[in-house]
Amino acid sequence: MSQNIVYSLTALMALLPASIYPYHRIAGQGADGRSAYFWGALALGFAGPAAWALTQVAGRWHTGLSTALWITIAACMLLFMAMSALTRSAWRLSPLLLPYLLTVGAFATLAQQAPAPVLRGGAPGIWIDLHIAVSVITYALLTMAAVASLAAFLQERALKSKRPTPLTRFLPPVTESERMQLHLLGASEAVLGAGLATGMAVLHYETGALLRADHKTLLSVASFVVIGGLLLAHARTGVRGRMAARLVLIAYLLLTLAYPGVKFVTDVLLG
Repeated sequence: MSQNIVYSLTALMALLPASIYPYHRIAGQGADGRSAYFWGALALGFAGPAAWALTQVAGRWHTGLSTALWITIAACMLLFMAMSALTRSAWRLSPLLLPYLLTVGAFATLAQQAPAPVLRGGAPGIWIDLHIAVSVITYALLTMAAVASLAAFLQERALKSKRPTPLTRFLPPVTESERMQLHLLGASEAVLGAGLATGMAVLHYETGALLRADHKTLLSVASFVVIGGLLLAHARTGVRGRMAARLVLIAYLLLTLAYPGVKFVTDVLLG
């Protein structure tokens, strides 16, 4: 077993306590709410992926799928910790978010042996670093928006069927989930717009062009349009519920295809 696989498995195990904790709470076991165990598990779940991601990019940026996924996991954990500290209900998204991040971490571990090319280009380093940072933040924001949207969808379905489950009783109320979803979508749209702008700047330095009709660009623009359309529809008509949830998940799917999806095709299937 290679050293990189061992490190990746260690980062994966660091996510396990945080992924298990909410289900102990759903079952009525363990400490109440945002306990010291909760914060400790979150801190561990952030530290493991973050340390491994930083180790991989130390000195030079690698564009491999596994590295990108670990950086995304660390960013999502950091954002979730901040939301849990600042809002009363965000921590209740943990049964949906944390097992999902554990699954992404498992996939990142399986992809550890895929090629990890070093980023090259003629653009100034500050523009490349800014574009990468904005891209990671965008994906973390939209991940949280998708999770909040899914929580609202599950709650609304349980209310309409009058069949609540232990999971839906644990999740935030519909209004709280939709409020978080809306705020996260607004932030995602702003940061995604900045990401498209910095991407255009990097491309202009490298090729002299502002846009390139590749899969990543087209899918990113499509995500920007879908999110913008949803925000506009919400402002004008108050669209919410299942329709809003579907649109958020479509935007998340598009951005997933643009970000890790393209890397999966190029690094794993074609690599």
